[in-house]
Amino acid sequence: MASTSKRSKYFDNAKFILIFLVVFGHLISPLKEQDGFLFTLYTVIFLFHMPAFIMISGYFAKGFKKKGYLSKSVKKILIPYFIFQIIYSIYYYFNGQEERLSFDFLHPHWSLWFLLSLFFWILLLYLFAKLKWIGFALAIVIGICIGYVDQAGSFLSLSRTFVFFPYFLLGYLLKENQLRRLIRTRYSLPIGLIIIAGTLIYFGVAFPKDAVPWLLGDTSYANMGGKEISDGLIRGIQYILTFIVIFGFMMLIPSGQFKVTKIGERTIYVYLFHGFIIKSIQSIIPEEVLDPIIGNYFLLIFISLIICLILGSFLIKKYTRPLVELEFPLSNRGG
Repeated sequence: MASTSKRSKYFDNAKFILIFLVVFGHLISPLKEQDGFLFTLYTVIFLFHMPAFIMISGYFAKGFKKKGYLSKSVKKILIPYFIFQIIYSIYYYFNGQEERLSFDFLHPHWSLWFLLSLFFWILLLYLFAKLKWIGFALAIVIGICIGYVDQAGSFLSLSRTFVFFPYFLLGYLLKENQLRRLIRTRYSLPIGLIIIAGTLIYFGVAFPKDAVPWLLGDTSYANMGGKEISDGLIRGIQYILTFIVIFGFMMLIPSGQFKVTKIGERTIYVYLFHGFIIKSIQSIIPEEVLDPIIGNYFLLIFISLIICLILGSFLIKKYTRPLVELEFPLSNRGG
């Protein structure tokens, strides 16, 4: 992380691994209840993969006060949200998941919550960035308290917006030298391995089967079965554990250039389009065909990797950029 290019490669590598975990996590989601190891992988992935993505997004939002940043965010984030909300509505109707065709922009479809929340996080920076670390503490408190509001859920992605905002704000607040000290210590590699391995072992042994909704952050404590004032303490502990795992993960990320590094620049394409592939697999392929691959972990990894490589390719970006970034197709020279 000593230079701009190395720093870019580092984060591109991190984003590629994270988008792979997104795809893999969604692929194994319907299979996890039938396989204990997949369930453990799923819960650990969902503990930190989106928070890590969100923190990196916040890290690169430091120029939010610059002229034109907000209008660019509307173009790059909010308008694509509306476009893909329409596309997903049509897709769900034709594959039989919805009985009638309707367009609801107030309740994001599936993974589109991230775009809507991302836009809100940028807006929240105008208030919280001024407060700096006091604002971070306040964001944690709000993230805990929002769980007591039964009405906060998928509507405008309000629950996830406030639950995950501390990660975005932390990314914004961290300076380069601070981040380097956290993830590039003398013993970064063994520390990162111990954190990830320890989390996998702990979750494999102790994670409750009915606690998955806590990792998603999309509903209230009451809707997750909690009715105690101490539920906020559980979320507070979850914040601490997630921060530890995020930095453990980031300690393991290499800064070199690899063939997949470029895909780290195109994760939005993988994120927006992988749902169509996975949902189609789930709706078209019968269960008796899926059952034999549940224990074939290498095949599941391979499928997830192929999805990332295809959707993160230059050709996909070239021909879908008008939808995703509201840009005309790239010339053959661009990347």
